[in-house]
Amino acid sequence: MNDWPEGWSDDNRGTRYGRGSAGAQPESARVMRQVRRGPAVPPGQRPAYGNDPSAPPYANGVPQQPSYVDGQGYDDGAGYGEYDSGYNTGQVYGSPGGHGPGGPEGTAARAPRPAPNWRRRIKWTAITLATVLVVTSIATYFWADSKLRREVDLSKVIDRPGAGDGTNYLIVGSDSREGMSKEDEKKLHTGGAEGKRTDSMMILHVGDNGDTLISLPRDSNVTIPKFQGSESGKIRGPLGTNKLNAAYAFDGPTLLVRTIEYNTGLHIDHYVEIGFQGFANIVDAVGGVDIDIDKAFKDKWSGADFQAGKQTLNGQQALAFVRTRHAFAASDLQRTKNQQKFLAALAHQVATPSTVLNPFKFYPTMGAGLDSLIVDKDMSLWDLASMFWAMKGVNSGDGTSMNMPISGSAGGNLVWDKAKVKTLVDQLNNDEKVTVSGN
Repeated sequence: MNDWPEGWSDDNRGTRYGRGSAGAQPESARVMRQVRRGPAVPPGQRPAYGNDPSAPPYANGVPQQPSYVDGQGYDDGAGYGEYDSGYNTGQVYGSPGGHGPGGPEGTAARAPRPAPNWRRRIKWTAITLATVLVVTSIATYFWADSKLRREVDLSKVIDRPGAGDGTNYLIVGSDSREGMSKEDEKKLHTGGAEGKRTDSMMILHVGDNGDTLISLPRDSNVTIPKFQGSESGKIRGPLGTNKLNAAYAFDGPTLLVRTIEYNTGLHIDHYVEIGFQGFANIVDAVGGVDIDIDKAFKDKWSGADFQAGKQTLNGQQALAFVRTRHAFAASDLQRTKNQQKFLAALAHQVATPSTVLNPFKFYPTMGAGLDSLIVDKDMSLWDLASMFWAMKGVNSGDGTSMNMPISGSAGGNLVWDKAKVKTLVDQLNNDEKVTVSGN
């Protein structure tokens, strides 16, 4: 395709400078054909370019180009006056006549900026924040749900009592040393015993008429009935009268649930267990737990060494606090009270805004807790959250904390008060306000 003006060819270029030319000097700037503004020229007539009557006709089809005089613009030829006047009078970018903001005496005219639509901005900001919150909540839910260790199958528990109103959780603190090094065992004063035993057992009833937390002393004198083996699936027992924590030692969580249901008539809906290391990790993740200790005590077995008064316990101190029994005259009964007090304080600490609204504290705390808990296969995150909120409520005075009613002892074991236990269980099954008091 020929990009030269009509009638030109390579032969018309003559001697030129630059690429594809033979000239030694640069050619002058190529002037583009100008657009004439005005009436059309009748066919067969040649338009006048400038005032010079001697201007030659078209040469090779190219009209004579106007001159540029003294850097001030085109000469005053008749053909170019109209073309230039648009720029010289401000009619192109400004108002007619060159006056006003768009003319030579002013600046370029601009439309006024519209006022911000704050209602629209607030609406879209709210939508964006809501979307982020929903996505984050869903992601957190699936992350947390995937971390739950659903290892206990309560369907293996035989001869179960009927379920009552409300929800009953069996919360177990085991002496599991899972994941602990020898240094950890020494630091936490746990010893190095093999296997797992239960250091604490509690029933938390969550209902419409107040929540109730009941500690079951590990030295309680109970009957261990026949049961289905968790590994073999075979029916075994009964194993006779023994301490309550012996049931866990014999066949783990399912036999412990079976024994509690057999001796109380209370249906256990969910099972939650936590070991030594997990307990300490949760306390450290939340930044320590504030608690008020009534009386100073010291115990070389657990490593406890506390002064009376308000203080913040770290993971190591918290574990010593809930395990101590040798320092008290009431032994295991006092220990269960301390366990209740601390777990309620821990739940309250986890539920505070400083933890829940701080992702740098909330996620480590939740991660430490979920990694440490062993639950039943039917446990959901909603069930777990309900349990923690109920624990918080008990600490705030919205519920009842008590020990299982005791009538005496036999062979060093604590004997439950059967009449009071029956009244207590009836009230829990009917989701009534508990009136029975424990030791």
